[in-house]
Amino acid sequence: MTRAFNLPDEGLFVGRVWSPEADGPVVVRLDGADVIDITSRHLPTMQSLLEQPDVAQTAHRAQGSRLCRLEDLAANAVEEPRPGEPRLLAPCDLQAVKACGVTFVSSMLERVIEEKAKGDPRKAEGIRERCSSILGDSLRSVVPGSEKALALKAALIADGVWSQYLEVGIGMDAEVFSKAQPMSSVGSGAAVGLHPVSSWNNPEPEVVLAVSPTGVIVGATLGNDVNLRDVEGRSALLLGKAKDNNAACSIGPFIRLFDATYSLDQVRNAKLDLTVTGPDGYVLKGSSSMSEISRDPADLVAQAMGRHHQYPDGMMLFLGTLFAPTDDRDVPGEGFTHKLGDVVEIHSDDLGTLSNTVRLSTEAPEWTFGTSALMRNLARRNLI
Repeated sequence: MTRAFNLPDEGLFVGRVWSPEADGPVVVRLDGADVIDITSRHLPTMQSLLEQPDVAQTAHRAQGSRLCRLEDLAANAVEEPRPGEPRLLAPCDLQAVKACGVTFVSSMLERVIEEKAKGDPRKAEGIRERCSSILGDSLRSVVPGSEKALALKAALIADGVWSQYLEVGIGMDAEVFSKAQPMSSVGSGAAVGLHPVSSWNNPEPEVVLAVSPTGVIVGATLGNDVNLRDVEGRSALLLGKAKDNNAACSIGPFIRLFDATYSLDQVRNAKLDLTVTGPDGYVLKGSSSMSEISRDPADLVAQAMGRHHQYPDGMMLFLGTLFAPTDDRDVPGEGFTHKLGDVVEIHSDDLGTLSNTVRLSTEAPEWTFGTSALMRNLARRNLI
């Protein structure tokens, strides 16, 4: 690891940067220590790049000009970036931002606990012990939708512990929901927002797939699918309120495109490391291993996109997480929850580091640059 954002030395990385000179977003490729602006009438957006028949070759061959040094871009990836200098954005633009939930056994059990606790963290430990005593490790070897899974489902219903989260965890259908609106995700260095009604929440370190309009997985990046455990725990019908808030979705730092050095097999075996550093000196470390996912990433893409549902601008798909913090931070029995000012770092050796500072969604910068603003900006720059 020798480069800014803890990126590996090899790999083809693309992203988006706000250019003061263009007064708008540009599509960039990393060339060693340099950030190259490859925006053109042929490639005005990240969406236009990711829909190409051969994305890696197109990105590699695209002509461009040096925008800045990578280390300078990293130095300006902060909550209050210096005006007049390029600043990093989330690497997606027009794509739908979707997410899969309950794709790992341990996180599935934590969702069951949230539901049974009705969003009250004080009840979580007792419910966790009961669920663990009933289920044990019986779910780890179950293939979702298989005959064994359906038999286990019947047994759990008979024991009175069935849950809607177990339904999507071991049933036929994966949980796929809308995480954020196109253009609303924040990038590395920005504030990530918690809805002010929440008092029980945590980060969710995840791999995010970049998917073309035809359903081809063309690359991957990192994401924080911020989780409001109390809000979703009160009712699954509050999922939209729990997930889609100002600055509640971070993606980045860059998309690593699939090429000779990186493929879906590396995604399937990726290990993500999480560090939360509190303003009070508190440190939480965790990890998520993609090798323990219950559903294959390609299957999740197929469940989200196909003849039943098209995404003509492509899709960014969060794959879920193994991480579910249970260690007490303050009050015994109440587990972990964020404090304002926490710095969340999600790292993968293949994808670099995504870093964000936790704020309230009402205190994070408002989302004002949407799709219509992008279209006007590109038209003014004669790119469309």
